[in-house]
Amino acid sequence: MLKIGDFIPDALELNDQDNKPWKLSQLKGKRSILYTYPKDSTPGCTTEAKNFRDSIKEYENADIQIFGISADSVISHKKFAEKHNLPFTLLSDPDKKLLNALGSMEGGKIKRRTWLVDENGKIEKVFEKVSPTNHNAELCEYYMLK
Repeated sequence: MLKIGDFIPDALELNDQDNKPWKLSQLKGKRSILYTYPKDSTPGCTTEAKNFRDSIKEYENADIQIFGISADSVISHKKFAEKHNLPFTLLSDPDKKLLNALGSMEGGKIKRRTWLVDENGKIEKVFEKVSPTNHNAELCEYYMLK
């Protein structure tokens, strides 16, 4: 698992919900939230995503970008984003390259975890246990938003 002080694997490339390719090196220059979740449109994942959506202005005002990552397809991500008006990027990782590199895979399952990344691509904080209901508030408190 990537820990505080590690750098994200910036050579990896994944497609977003619009099938646009993203290299992790593109994250540099802004603080980023990388959160992994098991499956689009499930109750916990929907709750977590909608909470991020509802605070998007605060994140944008603090120049923080959000990336949700799961093994779901680009098509699944597109439907999920459109259905819930999600204004942030969802990255599709069907081969679980990033999920494995981050350390989100455990016992063959995707764990709900979050990595806060600084402007240089270095991990500044890791949340290994995440409550879908309370996690956004936890991050807003960490970043002193609202």
